[in-house]
Parts: sequence; structure tokens; C-alpha cells
Amino acid sequence: MILLATDTSGKNGSLALARALGLTSPDLEILDLVPLEGGTFSAQLVPQISALLSKHQVERRDINGFAVVSGPGSFTGLRVGLAAIKALAEILQTPIAAVSRLEAVARIGSFRGEVISAIDAGRGELYVGEYELGAHPRVLRERLLERDEFLANSLGRTLVTSDLSLADAAKKSGFHVEKVSDPRADVIARIGWEQIRSGETISPEDLEANYIRRSDAEIFAKNL
Repeated sequence: MILLATDTSGKNGSLALARALGLTSPDLEILDLVPLEGGTFSAQLVPQISALLSKHQVERRDINGFAVVSGPGSFTGLRVGLAAIKALAEILQTPIAAVSRLEAVARIGSFRGEVISAIDAGRGELYVGEYELGAHPRVLRERLLERDEFLANSLGRTLVTSDLSLADAAKKSGFHVEKVSDPRADVIARIGWEQIRSGETISPEDLEANYIRRSDAEIFAKNL
């Protein structure tokens, strides 16, 4: 089985082509990983996918599944990546695994148990995810918090982040911190493969970006 994974959620992105023996196999072989330069995803993505498939002599009809970062992240980047995968999956009638960027950050760290991941959301805010990581990883919640609010509630909790400045500030606030690199599409492929094997897939028409923004009620209450 062939899996194509994409990530266009951040300043830079990547593609990964992977292969598994079948749905019963947890093992996934990463065949290739291709970096994408930020700011030009709309011009790069489709040609790079075509070049990647051609390099490995894979036809589009050979793709058995997709894994794509659905957010949070760049508004434009997410739209470009999701639009491409929606179109391919609709044509090929193949399953899609929508992967959280926050979950990917949390899972490339070494911490297990209750783990928090956080990345910068701009305007003094953070995207924050809380997970139970073990044999069967579980999402507890994902939300948007003000940076000061987040740092004021450390209580010795465990944080994984790819943001160096946040890592330093969180350590001073009492978090147990692990600094990691931004997750690449090979990580997205492995998480997506787990979701596909467990039936956690989404149809092209239901695939949407997850921007993790505050509800209207929260924004209204804050401005009172």
C-alpha cells in the first residue's frame, strides 16, 4: 500500500511517500521525504507531488491513502495543502487521515503520559494541545490560549514545543520542557497510517482546516 503525506501548515513544508505491506501491518517504510519552501506552496505542491511519484515509478492510481496536516497553522498554507489532497482523494476515491500539527509535535517528543504541546499562534497567543500518550495515543483537547495565561498555569506539567523562545519561558515558569524540531511529513505519514488502520479517516468533502480559534462567545466575553 502506498501513502502520500503532506504538510503545508508552517513556514516551510514537506512531502513524504511511504509504503506498507497492508492494513494489518503497523510498519510503514518511508520511501522519500521532500522539503517544500515556504511562501510558494501553491506553485510547488502539485509539481513536487508529480515529481515524487515519477521518481519512484508510482502512478496516482497506486496511492491507497493520504495523510495531511489539517492545522493549526498558516491560513494560506493549509488551504493550499488541503485543496490538493481533497482533489486527489476525490478523484482516486482513497481515504484521508487529517493529522493535527499539535499532536505531531507532542508525539515526536520522548515524554509519555499526559503531555502538552504548544506552538506560536501570533498576537501573543499559543495553539495548545493536551494528549495522553501511550500505546493508544488520545487527544484530550486542543485550544487557543494567551501566552501569559498559559505560562501562569504550569503546575509542573510536561510541555513539548518546537518554539525555542517558548521553551525557555516555559522552563522558567516551571514546566518540564522538551524542545523538538518542527515535525516533517514522515512523522505525519506515520500518524496518518495509524489513523487509516484504525478507520479514523475523513471524506474529501468533509476535510476542513482546523484553525483552533476562539469561539464568538469567548471573544465577546473578553471584549466586555
